[in-house]
Amino acid sequence: MNTSTAEKDNKKISSSFIYFFGSFGGILFGYDIGVMTGALPFLQDDWGLHGNASIIGWITSAVMFGAIFGGALAGQLSDKLGRRKMILISALIFVVGSVLSGIVPDNGQYYLIGVRILLGLAVGAASALVPAYMSEMAPAHLRGRLSGINQTMIVSGMLLSYIVDYLLKDLPEMYAWRLMLGLAAVPAIILFFGVLRLPESPRFLVRHNLLDAARRTLSYIRPSDEVEPELKQIQETVAAEAHAAQNSSWGMLFSGKYQYLVVAGIGVAAFQQFQGANAIFYYIPLIVETATGHAASSQLMWPIIQGVLLVLGSLVFLVIADKFNRRTLLKVGGTIMGLSFILPAIINSIMPGTNPMMIVFFLCIYVAFYSFTWAPLTWVIVGEIFPLAIRGRASGMASSFNWIGSFLVGLLFPIMTASMPQEIVFAIFGVICMLGVCFVTKCVPETRGHTLEEIEAQGTKRR
Repeated sequence: MNTSTAEKDNKKISSSFIYFFGSFGGILFGYDIGVMTGALPFLQDDWGLHGNASIIGWITSAVMFGAIFGGALAGQLSDKLGRRKMILISALIFVVGSVLSGIVPDNGQYYLIGVRILLGLAVGAASALVPAYMSEMAPAHLRGRLSGINQTMIVSGMLLSYIVDYLLKDLPEMYAWRLMLGLAAVPAIILFFGVLRLPESPRFLVRHNLLDAARRTLSYIRPSDEVEPELKQIQETVAAEAHAAQNSSWGMLFSGKYQYLVVAGIGVAAFQQFQGANAIFYYIPLIVETATGHAASSQLMWPIIQGVLLVLGSLVFLVIADKFNRRTLLKVGGTIMGLSFILPAIINSIMPGTNPMMIVFFLCIYVAFYSFTWAPLTWVIVGEIFPLAIRGRASGMASSFNWIGSFLVGLLFPIMTASMPQEIVFAIFGVICMLGVCFVTKCVPETRGHTLEEIEAQGTKRR
């Protein structure tokens, strides 16, 4: 089905349906980055991987390694094929990767790593495509809130994976972790059939001279008196960028008038992961095991607690997203997150006999603030800060830098905790949080309430 035919078939689609399934890829994104949290203890027991920090790190972080390339590739291809079609392709890869993860042969460590790298291609694609699609569909005054739905979907997917892990924990270990991983195919199928009914982004359609289709898409999501003015504004932006787009290259991302915005967007994406959040999400049962001495497989309620905090925080963000400046939320959140990581090390150095569960308490504070600041705002900013001519490439690169951080945190955390106390490891992440606050203060422009075209005009004037 070509784009124009798809648009004609979508005449009765409500804006709620568009925004829901436009962000539904986040469910898969969240499920696949969260499910290994509960599956890993059973996988360790089944394959006898205790003490093998490097293999544990690779199995856990393989999805993020694949996502590095998936984000960049999907971002570039979406400029040619469209956001919608690339989300469909990603859903199919999700299905295949999930099924293969569930039927991996016994002791097939490298097979599982390879399959999870394949799955990571789809995860990375979703991380780049969903924010771009949502930001291009949302009106300026609601873009933070509607783009924040993506984060709600991500953390809901994580919570879903934690609940599934908990419900399956009493199965024989050789079946438990396989079923945990394989069940990701279910939401992937739902995503595929939902996205079949979605229209393409109006900005993409204008770039490809499909003005009637763009007008039709805008009519689904805008009041009738706003359709033509917004279509005209999009046309003007596309016309102004046409020559630059013809000469678009990876090199132009960091040169000329785009450099400031590209550095800001990619920097925020990278800091979000290097701050260490995923060390908690991937390894919280092992963190609690280290603190208490109880087996990680008996600590699967802790991921659910973290998941609930993430979901509640994402709902808080939906309420406050367009009431506070992006920069303010990032700076406040980053400061509290940094202190939550640094204070346990300070307290432990002053009072060595402190209850080891203290670190878990501070991790909960970190997760609570992360959930309504850096977690959702990163993807809001990535979706809205890049100029149209380079949006696909730039959002893909931002996604890749984000996943490089996620991959390195997932890979190195078990190695780091094997060689130094946990509180020291988290203190290092705390310092990175503080550096992130400095970066936002100096390098990130305010984007709340501005149209994508206004953000581009503001940013490209600053050299």
